Amino acid sequence: MNYNDRRPGLKARAAHLALALSSAAAVLTLGVSAVTAMPARAAGMASDVAQALKLRLPKTPIDAISCDTLGPWCEVVSGDTLFYIDETARYLFVGRLYDMEERRDVTAARLLELNPDLLAAGAARVASDAPAGRDEAPIQAAASHVDLSSLPDAGAIHWGSPKGERLIVFSDFQCGYCQRLAGELAKAKVHVEERPISIFGAASRKISEAVLCAKDPAKALHAAYDGQAPATGKTCKDAKALDANEAFAKANGFAGTPVIVRARDGAVLHGYRDAAAIRRFVAEGRGEAQ
Repeated sequence: MNYNDRRPGLKARAAHLALALSSAAAVLTLGVSAVTAMPARAAGMASDVAQALKLRLPKTPIDAISCDTLGPWCEVVSGDTLFYIDETARYLFVGRLYDMEERRDVTAARLLELNPDLLAAGAARVASDAPAGRDEAPIQAAASHVDLSSLPDAGAIHWGSPKGERLIVFSDFQCGYCQRLAGELAKAKVHVEERPISIFGAASRKISEAVLCAKDPAKALHAAYDGQAPATGKTCKDAKALDANEAFAKANGFAGTPVIVRARDGAVLHGYRDAAAIRRFVAEGRGEAQ
């Protein structure tokens, strides 16, 4: 076969390559158009949601709405709180949103951005003057003071400074902010009475039971925060007291973790705080000048 006999094959391959490049360019153009259209669609959705909220929550101030980052949910900022709503403004979600891939508390991180001085651990809630109607579920505000007398002695892990001020901490061993708080509590040199609750469900409950039933619960607690939870063994009798922790948290509107309670007077501090803030909280309970 001579050179001229091979030319038709070369031409065919060249034509195929040109067609492929043309198709790729078309796909790229469509992709760019879709990405360009996304912000416009999100803005339009946010506008529709805003109009619907005016009708359904007329007394709730709406400061900002974002519909472009949380899948089917729009984030609504109302003062220093958050809630989430679907694009039809029919289903309103009040609580904490977690990114399971990044293992990140999306709501807590966003609240910290909005108000660096207050990272609310409880569920974000609609303003208290919002009327309760058929399309609105009644929202329980998290307690600012609690009565600790109903909590049993069991169900708690004691650690920290035995001579320090006693603080009751409601936590979840899978909560990143709880892990960070543990380090700050150690720096503050307080006596910690840690009471696990299962914000992340059954997996958290298993870890809590394993920690509580370990030979050295305090050591197991810190190991759990380091991702080295003790192996799940037989459930001890103290593990049943975890139900009391859960019931207490629910009764007082603790929808998230961490939550710090001052044993002296039952005052509640929601969310992560550094050692300096914890010391101020302790001093306030003693009536000391800041």
